[in-house]
Amino acid sequence: MSRFRKLFTEGDAQGMVELALVLPILLMLLMSIFEFGRIFSSYLVISNLARDGARYGVVGNSNSQIQSIIISQGPSLDESRLRVTVTPADENRSKGSPLQVEVDYSVPLITPFLADILSNVNHEDNSFPLSAQCSMRVEN
Repeated sequence: MSRFRKLFTEGDAQGMVELALVLPILLMLLMSIFEFGRIFSSYLVISNLARDGARYGVVGNSNSQIQSIIISQGPSLDESRLRVTVTPADENRSKGSPLQVEVDYSVPLITPFLADILSNVNHEDNSFPLSAQCSMRVEN
């Protein structure tokens, strides 16, 4: 019993209460920074994939080849959440016409409270949708 009395008389209890009040806020801030980093990293990856896919397509490769190169170059991404759209189709491409590659990806969120804060979140699978596109002129 003397330990508890000593604890409360030395003012350490005030520090414990302050820690109990501030710790949840600090943890939410830390997890938000971590989640933002994951989302931003995924955005950088899909924007690079869209650019690489467009560059690969304008030199004469087909839509299926573009999609396979994008999937193979994005090993950190979940293939089931990745969608690649290439326009126009192979037979409609001509030299000098634009080729557009769009890569859509949904980042699964780890922290559930961010789904309530962010407005774009898909609440069915708790994921944040991202999209990147690149357009280049066909060379061949």
